[in-house]
Amino acid sequence: MSEIPVRHSPRKLVDWINPTEAKKVHSLVDKVYKMKNLQIAWQKVKAKRGAGGVDGETIDEFGQRAQEQLAQIQQEMKTGNYRAQPVRQVLIPKPGKPGEKRPLGIPTIKDRVVQQALVNRLEPIFEEEFDEANFGYRPKRSTKDALRKICNEVEKGNEWIVDADLKNFFGTVEHKKLMTLLGRRISDGKVLKMIEGILQAECFAQGQLYPTRQGTPQGGVISPMLSNILLTPFDKEMRRRGYRLTRYADDWVITCASRAEAESALKCARKILELSGVKVNEEKTRIVHVRYGFEFLGYKIKQGVRTLKLKAEQIKSGAKQGGLYIYPTQKSLNRFKERIKQETDRRIGAKTEVLISRIKPIIRGWGLYYCEANIRKLFNQLNRWIVRRIWSHRYKRWRCMGWRSLPASKLYGELGLVSLVSLIPSIAWKYK
Repeated sequence: MSEIPVRHSPRKLVDWINPTEAKKVHSLVDKVYKMKNLQIAWQKVKAKRGAGGVDGETIDEFGQRAQEQLAQIQQEMKTGNYRAQPVRQVLIPKPGKPGEKRPLGIPTIKDRVVQQALVNRLEPIFEEEFDEANFGYRPKRSTKDALRKICNEVEKGNEWIVDADLKNFFGTVEHKKLMTLLGRRISDGKVLKMIEGILQAECFAQGQLYPTRQGTPQGGVISPMLSNILLTPFDKEMRRRGYRLTRYADDWVITCASRAEAESALKCARKILELSGVKVNEEKTRIVHVRYGFEFLGYKIKQGVRTLKLKAEQIKSGAKQGGLYIYPTQKSLNRFKERIKQETDRRIGAKTEVLISRIKPIIRGWGLYYCEANIRKLFNQLNRWIVRRIWSHRYKRWRCMGWRSLPASKLYGELGLVSLVSLIPSIAWKYK
């Protein structure tokens, strides 16, 4: 006699989506093309702005007859006649890599509205399937939440880091595997056909149309959610095996107690990702101890090695021997300074008030992203550098007497220049 073996885990990675065989969603397309949902989708697309697609229609042009356009989209969805238009491909420079470019797919405004309408209905369904290790493009989750998780794990003794990245993730997604995962929770054939049509939409580049056999447009509204669906089996399988994974889109980190555990985790990750049709980017993947530091989501995380000069009871900032330090990467800092340099070039014929209005959103956006890191000294240095850039633009020379006629107090007060230091939560009240 023989017994049928009992399996305590799913046989296939696809079973990690809807492992309890919860009831699938059958009738969904009518909720997608509901006019209220389309109007909400349009407002979200409008708020993000962005360039037009292959048809040349801009956000403003679509908005001039938005109600008519939404009614047409609704009718096409009802009758099953909706077809995604080709995606316009543009090549944008890779930050920090002169001469290298990456492709960005830009759907038409109409297609972006359709994709957003799908996301509005699909997100609540798949959100409950996503793993705790996933922090990318999810409601009420952010990069700072991911960093807190990593720091907590490191402080508990998991000081060996698998710092990894996926190779051309958005360009190598296998449509068949992605559609299989979608089918685990969605049974509405019209919705699945619509998504498949979006994935297979042709690419318009260099004046020609090219077929799309794999990948998902990196500029598409629906792409982030589809990436989370495809990588959910990876998240859950790694965590089931006991590894401390933290992932944000195609960037991920595993904290380990030893180098041997880190090597085992990376080997396991390669195998699981290959089942999903994704490969690890070996050039950007490494195993490192936290004392040497690693980069994640634009931050450098490193363990302090210098001996503190003050006694523990004299330190009010909370710093401690061997503590973690988090600050912007050099690449991010260089990119920020380059943008400020471009806007404050002496050859730009603009009044100081106009100049400040242009750099304010740049300063505020970058500052708010890093304001909770160890950046007080850096922010002070950047504040002084930005003021000198404005003086240099105003008086057409670097060594000038701008501090007399245009002091920093006037720039921050009367002209409304944003102070990076004022964005730090612990001392922001001083600048209100």
